[in-house]
Amino acid sequence: MPQSYVNLIYHIVFSTKDRNPIITEACESRLHEYIGGTIRGLGGIALAINGTEDHVHVLAKLRQDKAVSDVLRDLKANASGWMRTMSFLIRKSSRGRTATAHSPSAHRRWTR
Repeated sequence: MPQSYVNLIYHIVFSTKDRNPIITEACESRLHEYIGGTIRGLGGIALAINGTEDHVHVLAKLRQDKAVSDVLRDLKANASGWMRTMSFLIRKSSRGRTATAHSPSAHRRWTR
């Protein structure tokens, strides 16, 4: 029987809103880990993730049964939500309170 093999590798680049330099060294590696986990959750494989303070590069293997636009929508929405949560926690801790960073889903559990 004939078989087909599909190997879809994408170089994805997305930037912060208005290219603001908000990806600090303090949260960069954790953001990359979060993006990798999101890709894994969508059935893909993150091969490399890197970037600067205003954009992120992702090299990922994605599934052929998922539309690239859907994967990008979910990836960007999750990463943006994570960054908003992190900036909130950083602002909160800079006002004299201590804060522990955690995933947005854990944050939602504790804020309900």
